[in-house]
Amino acid sequence: MKQISAIFSAATLAVSLAAAGTVGNGHEGPETTRRKTVDPNRVSIALELVLTGLERPVAVRAAGDGSGRLFIVEQPGRIQIIDGDGLRSIPFLDIANRVRNAANEQGLLGLAFHPEYASNGRFFVNYTDLSGDTVVAEYTRSESDTNLSDPSSEAIIMTIQQPFSNHNGGDLAFGPDGYLWIATGDGGSGGDPLGNGQNPETLLGKLLRVDVDNGSTYTIPPDNPFVDDRQAMDEIWALGLRNPWRFSFDRSTGDLYIGDVGQGAWEEIDFEARTGPGGLNYGWNTMEGSHCFGSSNCSTEGLTLPAAEYGHALGCSVTGGYVYRGTLFPALRGLYLYGDFCSGTVWGLAPAGPGDWTAAVVGQTGASISGFGEDESGELYLTDLRTGSVYLITGRALTPAPRRPTGRVASGAR
Repeated sequence: MKQISAIFSAATLAVSLAAAGTVGNGHEGPETTRRKTVDPNRVSIALELVLTGLERPVAVRAAGDGSGRLFIVEQPGRIQIIDGDGLRSIPFLDIANRVRNAANEQGLLGLAFHPEYASNGRFFVNYTDLSGDTVVAEYTRSESDTNLSDPSSEAIIMTIQQPFSNHNGGDLAFGPDGYLWIATGDGGSGGDPLGNGQNPETLLGKLLRVDVDNGSTYTIPPDNPFVDDRQAMDEIWALGLRNPWRFSFDRSTGDLYIGDVGQGAWEEIDFEARTGPGGLNYGWNTMEGSHCFGSSNCSTEGLTLPAAEYGHALGCSVTGGYVYRGTLFPALRGLYLYGDFCSGTVWGLAPAGPGDWTAAVVGQTGASISGFGEDESGELYLTDLRTGSVYLITGRALTPAPRRPTGRVASGAR
């Protein structure tokens, strides 16, 4: 408990200082952000244990209500709360009786709090139901206890039929535009046998964007890129994804990062700037990363290649992360951190010029990295599926800069 209290005290101090104007709060404008550069070769990260003994944790989220609490998503169907006193004895939400948990890629996979959660108590989850299909549902906070939700308040927003048991995607988040974004896998099996990634008439293998503040379930934002295309689903924002395992928005710039799990050779990080028009095609299953899939020659016309990728000599399943915008570890500011589930490696990624990127290994954790998370002050966390642990990510500058392989094979300029 002492360790937990110390970590939460440090995070609370960061929030207090930011509010007082003593340090940045992670919301500086785009011009300020562009002037700042960070070299991932010059930093190193470490992990500080927050809590262990959880059951298959896959995500860490904050409610944005000023409480400083961490909400931990457990794959079997529970959301736990960690506060300054440690793990609360009763889960915030327990829907294990509604969730299919095959201890593989199904289960309770995503959590997103409404931007106005502090006042309206609304939050959204993504889970695999007992039939094996994807469900996106809305719940509300208990009126009598802010540490509990009302399990009877479920309102199903969307159901997507899953043809196989893997590649569920499962992440969801509110973007800087106030809309709910949902990541879906290609439906599973291997190699995308149904061709869902490149099929705009299915919601599988996509990034979706919907308005949950209007309509009985949701409505389509009028500027979604395919609203005028009769041969595409209106909900689609981007296509060509295989199994997007975690995406996030840079809280300072609004830029979008996606970790997309590869087939048998390449893992990738995809990117779209906040100013992008949407409608990007990230290539699967024509491409795996920046490489042709299933053929020795393919056309990349109309495709957006990854910002970074790494081969399976360095890992086997990418877990997308966040851009660090916290205050406790200045050396990490502006660095996008992501990891690999199999090797426990953590990389840092940063722009290196127009359309170009630099990626480098910044830590070897030994963890089965199943998710990352961001608290209210911009500090980052990591979940270890194997040990059931949550860690705070710490960082420091390295001087002089080491010479080491970057693991960067492709860039957006190729």
